[in-house]
Amino acid sequence: MPASVPDRPAPDEYAPYYARYINRVPTGDLVALLAAQVATFRTTFGAAAEPRAGFRYAPGKWSLREVIGHLIDTERVFTFRAISFARGDQHPLPSFDQDAWVPLAHFDARPLDSLVEEWSMQRAATIAMVRGLPDDALLRRGIASDVSFTVRALLHIPHGHLEYHVEHARTHYGVG
Repeated sequence: MPASVPDRPAPDEYAPYYARYINRVPTGDLVALLAAQVATFRTTFGAAAEPRAGFRYAPGKWSLREVIGHLIDTERVFTFRAISFARGDQHPLPSFDQDAWVPLAHFDARPLDSLVEEWSMQRAATIAMVRGLPDDALLRRGIASDVSFTVRALLHIPHGHLEYHVEHARTHYGVG
């Protein structure tokens, strides 16, 4: 069982689009990196962000609550893909349309602290899942959104995706 995931995925393990996230992941133990992000997430999106939770920096942009909801959804989708492929499922998985999902979730109707807690629980579940994978599962492949991914690549994407949104939240929402 991998207590860690020390190696970065190679470019042929994911679609070129995802390099924007995977390249944000530092070299090192992915499990430790995922765990360390919990403090960053809470600092950026926690109680101090409450006054900005409904803020949209431009018309048509997501509120801070919606960004957090998007982070929850994305982590769920990519970890579902990872566990599916780790278990040898060869059925192609569909893409997901983040712009269609967010409005239907009504994240702005929820208290910010409930979204922060839900993300934290999802991240804890992600870490537990990774720790429970057999070593040989990391290089298994599957198709999602018509692209071949390895499990290892799918597990790197949530880390880089969060880093992207933390930077974006600091620049555009004035939090963290």
